[in-house]
Amino acid sequence: MALVDSQPTESDLRSVSQGFEGSHPEEVLRWTFATFGDSVALASSFGGASGAVLLDIAAKINPSVKVFYLDTDFLFPETHALIQKTVERYGITPVAYRPELTPEEQAALHGQALWTQDPDRCCELRKVEPNAHALAGLDAWITGIRRDQGPTRSEVGIVEWDHKFKLVKVNPVAHWSKQQLWSYIFTNKVPYNALLDQGYQSIGCTNCTRPTGAGEDERAGRWSGRDKVECGLHA
Repeated sequence: MALVDSQPTESDLRSVSQGFEGSHPEEVLRWTFATFGDSVALASSFGGASGAVLLDIAAKINPSVKVFYLDTDFLFPETHALIQKTVERYGITPVAYRPELTPEEQAALHGQALWTQDPDRCCELRKVEPNAHALAGLDAWITGIRRDQGPTRSEVGIVEWDHKFKLVKVNPVAHWSKQQLWSYIFTNKVPYNALLDQGYQSIGCTNCTRPTGAGEDERAGRWSGRDKVECGLHA
């Protein structure tokens, strides 16, 4: 599948996306690397199963794939441990993008525990702004979001235009189920975040993440007790 030109329209991207429905993520990633070359990067939270699967597939196709993550200064020790395992397993050193403000500087400017007072502003400072820096100069980025993660993601395309960051967004596992991801992980012995074995289904910052209970939505453990369900990167 080819894009019409170097500046595809949303119609072009929808056509490409529809063509990938039912395709294995490997096929989507091969197309992505062939289309965008060095101007694409894979974003990983090193928290969920989606990112673990994508990194494994991407590294097999393109061992020099660019990988980045957002170090909010509030990541779990298990998340940092998985980053180190990634370095050892794949020979890839993920690039960390950090907020301009340290936690202490943020507290001085915006008050203590901003995530309890204004979580949207906290996410903007510690995730959205660093993500914009990570994507600067790229034509596309790869994410692990899926349609079955929750209602805000139920209609995500496999390939789409990212209106917030102004580039192509590729979601190779958008159409995959949680069961498909774990089948891939166990079959290929893919390293994953140890918290996923402790009741966590979606892992972000320590201050805003809890394990989920039986029957809860996959992202119910994020910003628990609030109507907030996204950090601002994807919605």
